[in-house]
Amino acid sequence: MSDNSQFTFGPATGVGSMPGGDARETAKSVTGSFDDFPHLAELPARGPGADMIGRTAGLLVELYARVEPSGWRLGDRPGRDTKRARAWLGEDLDALEEFTQGHTGQVKVQAVGPWTLAAALELRNGEAVLSDPGACRDLAASLAEGLRLHLAEVARRVPGAQLVLQLDEPSLVAVLTGRVRSASGYRTHRAVDRQLVESTLRDVVGAHPGGPVVVHSCAPDVPFALLRRAGAAGVSFDLSLLTERDDDAIGEAVEGGTRLLVGVVPGTDTALSDPAGSVMGVRTLWRRLGLRPGLLAEAVTLTPTCGLAGASPQYARQALAHCVRAARSLADNPE
Repeated sequence: MSDNSQFTFGPATGVGSMPGGDARETAKSVTGSFDDFPHLAELPARGPGADMIGRTAGLLVELYARVEPSGWRLGDRPGRDTKRARAWLGEDLDALEEFTQGHTGQVKVQAVGPWTLAAALELRNGEAVLSDPGACRDLAASLAEGLRLHLAEVARRVPGAQLVLQLDEPSLVAVLTGRVRSASGYRTHRAVDRQLVESTLRDVVGAHPGGPVVVHSCAPDVPFALLRRAGAAGVSFDLSLLTERDDDAIGEAVEGGTRLLVGVVPGTDTALSDPAGSVMGVRTLWRRLGLRPGLLAEAVTLTPTCGLAGASPQYARQALAHCVRAARSLADNPE
C-alpha cells in the first residue's frame, strides 16, 4: 500500500455537482470560494451527458454509451449522446482553464468509479454491466485509460496544478452487499467478491500514478479499510451517516495517513448554523477516537455532504463559503 502521508490537501473543497447550467459562472464561483483547492464542477441540470454517469461514459476509451428510456446503455459507436457529453466536458474545461490562470495549488476532478459505473450502465440486453464479470473487466480498463487521457488534458490546461482524482462510488456498498437490482426489479445481482472489488479499484486508482486519488461514497457503511488497501489517499463521506461502528476503521485510516474529506454542510437548501456548529460533529468524532486535536487540520478537509445539484444557486454559493469558514474554525480551535 502506498504512503499517502506524502500528499497535502486543502482545508475545504466541493464534492462535484453544482446547480444551473452556466459553466463560466460556476467555475468563477468555485475557484473564488476554494482558491487553494477548487474542483472541476459538474452541471447535470444541462441534461443527458452532463449527469455523472453520462459524463464518465463520455471519457471511456473504445466503449460508447447512449441514452435509452431505462438509462445509459453501451453501444457500438459514438453517437450524439457521447458527442454531447464530450462537448459539455469541453465547455467545463474551458471555464476551469479561464479561472485558474497561474494557479499552482490543487485541482480536483471527479469521475464515477468502476463499480458504480458497472451498476448503472446497461449491456445491450438491458442488464447492468455488473451482471457480466468480463464486461466489468473491460469497463474498468476502458475507464482507467480514459481517466489517464482526461488527467493529461486537465494538466495541459492548468499546468501548475497538482491534480487530485476523485472516484464517485455511491453504489459501492450495494455492489458489495448484493443490493443492486436487476433490470426487472424482481431480483438483485449477487454480491461481488471483496477482493475483486478491491483489485479493480486498485487498477483504476493506478490511472493517476504519483497523484492522490480520493474515493467518495455518500452511503452508510463506507468500506474504509478496503478503500485504503486499494490505494485511496483520501475517503470522502457524509459525516451524518457515520455510526460508532465506523470508529476503528476511521482511526486506523487517520493513523495510516489517509485524508478524510468530511461532508458537514447539507447539500440542499437549509438554514446553515454558525461555522463552529457545523464542525461540532468532527470534534466529537475526534474525541471519541482519542486522536490529538492538533491532527485535525492535517487530516481533515471539509466538504458539503454530497453534490449540490439539488440546491438553489444562491444556497450552493453559501454552502461553499460555509465549508471554508468551518475549516478555518476547525484549524483555529481544534479543541
